[in-house]
Amino acid sequence: MYNYTDFDTAFIKERNAQFRAQVERRIDGSLTEDEFKPLRLMNGLYLQLHAYMLRVAIPYGTLNSRQMHVLADIADKWDKGYGHFTTRQNIQYNWPELRDVPDMLDALGAVQMHAIQTSGNTIRNVTADHFAGAAADEIADPRPVAELIRQWSTDHPEFQFLPRKFKVAVTGSPNDRAVIKAHDIGLRMVERDGLAGFEVIVGGGLGRTPMIGKVLRDFLPREDLLPYLEAIVSVYNLLGRRDNKYKARIKITVHENGLEDFGARVEERFALIRPQFTGVDQQMLAAIESDFAAPEFRSAPDTEYQDARRHYPAFRSWADTNLSEHRAPGYAIVTISLKAHGATPGDATSAQMRLMADLAKRYGHDELRISHEQNVILPHVHKNDLPSVYSALRAAGLGTANIGLISDIIACPGMDYCALATARSIPIAQEIATRFDELKIEHDVGPLKIKISGCINACGHHHVGHIGILGLDRAGVENYQITLGGDHTQDATIGERAGPGFSAEEIIPAVERLVMAYLDLRSELGETFLDTYRRLGLAPFKAALYPEARANAA
Repeated sequence: MYNYTDFDTAFIKERNAQFRAQVERRIDGSLTEDEFKPLRLMNGLYLQLHAYMLRVAIPYGTLNSRQMHVLADIADKWDKGYGHFTTRQNIQYNWPELRDVPDMLDALGAVQMHAIQTSGNTIRNVTADHFAGAAADEIADPRPVAELIRQWSTDHPEFQFLPRKFKVAVTGSPNDRAVIKAHDIGLRMVERDGLAGFEVIVGGGLGRTPMIGKVLRDFLPREDLLPYLEAIVSVYNLLGRRDNKYKARIKITVHENGLEDFGARVEERFALIRPQFTGVDQQMLAAIESDFAAPEFRSAPDTEYQDARRHYPAFRSWADTNLSEHRAPGYAIVTISLKAHGATPGDATSAQMRLMADLAKRYGHDELRISHEQNVILPHVHKNDLPSVYSALRAAGLGTANIGLISDIIACPGMDYCALATARSIPIAQEIATRFDELKIEHDVGPLKIKISGCINACGHHHVGHIGILGLDRAGVENYQITLGGDHTQDATIGERAGPGFSAEEIIPAVERLVMAYLDLRSELGETFLDTYRRLGLAPFKAALYPEARANAA
């Protein structure tokens, strides 16, 4: 993983010192809240419903054990003993005191972490495939490229006051685990005629106007990446609307101007600035890549793993759902579920964080990843170590065998924390997970992505859920709309709204009717919910959701 240079260390130290002085001025009244707001947002500090919230960047989702230990220490010392991992591969602390935030930032800086550009109208934390560097289907590790983009975009003088926030995601695999088509810029690493490059996708995004990104370049040579990104963001910075924040994202800019016109402007700008990039960026990339060398994988038969599979059904069930194929023989990728039935999706206690850090140190080549699905990954674990890993996770409440299943729900903080939310998300996620655990049909149902947002801003990615749930306020009452058939992968699709919303009391039975209908409708045991929906369309699922309407029609 990337290690800070002396410049990086000095830069973070100076930024933290500046913010400490700004906090002191806010506390003594020298700065009003309106004056302080843009300053705190530049450092990841929000003012939410009940308290400040600090959002910490985990660039491209990569951590080591020391960093995870410090995240746990911060939770204990300055918060309430837990942190919330987000769909942007960040961690949020929901209860810090303003006076403590500078100390929190200094603690982060000591382990090469920060909260810069985790908010505001700038280029946010660059995200990547959470299996990067480990996945069997990967063309190349995207994290060095993500780190290059992070360095280029951090405090970029032209891009600190964009029309709206701007998000970039990178994947090195043909199978998209980074939701690149729902980002302002999505990059897929590709090869053509032996040359490394990128497919460049622009104009994706969810929120009140969900759009799937469009291909701007089907092949961009690797050495052209930074000047081309600079051209895209420069054109957006000039064209993007500032009269209406709801129409300020690049997806609207591309839509209103047309992909062809937008692309022509980008190419013109690219031709102008490309000569200014004299190869320094490629030298930087080469240096960064040396920090991402693969660990020394050991070679040994997986005898102990196979024995555990034969003799321990609980371990076998966990292995079947929570392990993914690794590119190195004898290894597996472990996804640790932060979705125990009835728990808050994405939350981890300080004790759980320390345990995951210790497991990474002992068994996982000292690497952890945070996924956009709000889980934690041990990317490199030898199969013979998996029984010990599972035993430790299970004892800590982290051994739930549900990755990709109905209780592995993405949910934003909703009205329990967020000042923008119009409905609760967390209790709905908890009730759905608990209900299907009671029914004992989760594994029979198989792969099913439920995503829940507590407002139209769609932080829970509900638009691309197989079942998406959007919480809204209807005359002071929480109302939950359902969308069906969304997909966040390389075949990204926006879900279709099923019909009128449901009250908080009605939404769990409605989801249960949907799932029971799927079990009756699937053509064979292996047909997934999404495949069944694509084969049959909305009608049979809508009939299950609204039986009263069907009865009235009859």
